[in-house]
Amino acid sequence: MTIGDYGLIGDTRTAALVSSRGAIDWFCFPRFDSAPLFGRLVGGDTGGAFAVEVDAVVETRRRYLDGAAILETTWTTDGGEAVLTEGMVADTSSSLLPQALLVRSLSCRSGSIRGRVRFDPRLDWRHPPERAERRHGRLVCTWRSIVVTLASAPDLPLEPGRPCAFELAGGESLVLVLGLDDRAPAVLVDPHHAVRELHRTEAWWRRWSEGLEPPDPASDGAVRRSLITLRLLTYAPSGAPVAAPTTSLPEVPGGDANWDYRFAWIRDASMQVAAFLQAGAIAEPRAFLWWMLHASRRSAPELRVLYDVLGGSDLRERERRDLPGYGGARPVRVGNAAVGQFQLDVYGWMIDACWGYLRETGDLYPETWRAIRGHADLLAARWSEPDSGIWELRGERRHYVHSKVMTWIGLDRALRIGERLGVSERRRRSWLEARAAVASAVYSEGFVEDVGFYTQSFGSREPDASMLAMPIARIEARDSPRLTGTIDAIAHRLDAGRPLLYRFRPGGEGAFLPCSFWLSRALTETGRLEEGREVFEAACALSTDLGLFAEEMDPTTREHTGNFPQAFTHAALVEAAAALARAEAIRGKGTSRGSLRT
Repeated sequence: MTIGDYGLIGDTRTAALVSSRGAIDWFCFPRFDSAPLFGRLVGGDTGGAFAVEVDAVVETRRRYLDGAAILETTWTTDGGEAVLTEGMVADTSSSLLPQALLVRSLSCRSGSIRGRVRFDPRLDWRHPPERAERRHGRLVCTWRSIVVTLASAPDLPLEPGRPCAFELAGGESLVLVLGLDDRAPAVLVDPHHAVRELHRTEAWWRRWSEGLEPPDPASDGAVRRSLITLRLLTYAPSGAPVAAPTTSLPEVPGGDANWDYRFAWIRDASMQVAAFLQAGAIAEPRAFLWWMLHASRRSAPELRVLYDVLGGSDLRERERRDLPGYGGARPVRVGNAAVGQFQLDVYGWMIDACWGYLRETGDLYPETWRAIRGHADLLAARWSEPDSGIWELRGERRHYVHSKVMTWIGLDRALRIGERLGVSERRRRSWLEARAAVASAVYSEGFVEDVGFYTQSFGSREPDASMLAMPIARIEARDSPRLTGTIDAIAHRLDAGRPLLYRFRPGGEGAFLPCSFWLSRALTETGRLEEGREVFEAACALSTDLGLFAEEMDPTTREHTGNFPQAFTHAALVEAAAALARAEAIRGKGTSRGSLRT
């Protein structure tokens, strides 16, 4: 299976990846960053999977139910047609249900079908159930504190690791219900009741998505699906968004650029805050800011680059050399060493997210403003230090120009918040002086006259796609030839086949998908609306059949690579759409919610 072959279902606590053939090859419990129960995606055939297989399939069609996170797969066979509808029940806390409930309903619409169920759970890739038994008409599997129950209607003689055959005639259905509990007694659910709970969840998703106000009517479908995906990747109990639900899906086929993305990056999360605000969603940004306030208290005023979904920062990286990896890409990693890096830009992203929230709501927690003042003070004191940069390269720190630009944004937004909420004159003067110094350094050391663009770092002569953020900084006027030259240099020198871009040179990796949407936004923000729309539409066309995006794409095969789906890409899509809507509103062709980046 290719990475883009998978669909995403989840309950805003964890998520599963489902292939077009009906196999759940990735699922962690009880949280996104827990050990997998089904981990075949990177663990090989013995890594665990839960498959509903239908024989003699000649055609496959897939879609999400409108406005919801419920996946529907239709298989046409040589003898009939089958439809698999599946999803996870959201918000089980208000009723007597398991902590997680996954429902898979297979219906035969016409003719007859045959197939089998393969249920092979392997906790942490390698451990079959410590105990498996039939109890109350269902299979019960246990590992220490975890209890998993699998029920079916009609009742099948299901056993771990053994295929169980079924036949369905037209009008008949097979319902499979997986209940999961951790450190709690197992809750048994009747399959038909579970189906009703899934219908309730579908209605909840529809109400939530119908309440959104996507900023760009021309791309409503892509934006709405991206927002649903971002909501799926947000850990509801804390409000922390994860970068992706997977670990170690390779950026380069067969390579070793395999990272664990099941955590909350401040940068990515701040982009998601902006994306939600662009669509009028307030609850998700509010929850994140409250979570961030508590997560960062131990290290204040410093921010960690990333945290786990409960706010912890002990994410030491381990390599699982016993696992084969996706397509042989090794090592498989658990944890992420970037947690120990110093990255100036995360402070800029964080403060910018708080400014956007204040602009939209008129309110900000006093404790949050106190924390922001500390972050801005840190930027004013440390902006001249080298850092590890947005790309988290594991080498010597450098003076990355993007980091300086985001530092300028952080100080600028802190000053704007101070105008609303009040700040001491001493602090205001310190931030003003630092902002001016950062702008001067970027202007004099970040731009190389004879190449005509802003470079990756001070002293470099290489382009970097992160510099597409320049138009939102307002360090220079948006019609500046320097900005135009930088955008054009990136589009030309980092071109991976329109609309794809590499992050930087030299190559050796796939095109970085968020950069395509950044290019669209940069073009739009600098007055090149038609070009921005063209790049945006071409980038949206690169999604999977389900409207999902990975982090990267192979420029030759156009296959998605890297962890999947990637919140970074989906947030960039929403912000590019919002920029287009604002630009078209200025031309008198629509309405706008206003810019969050000015």
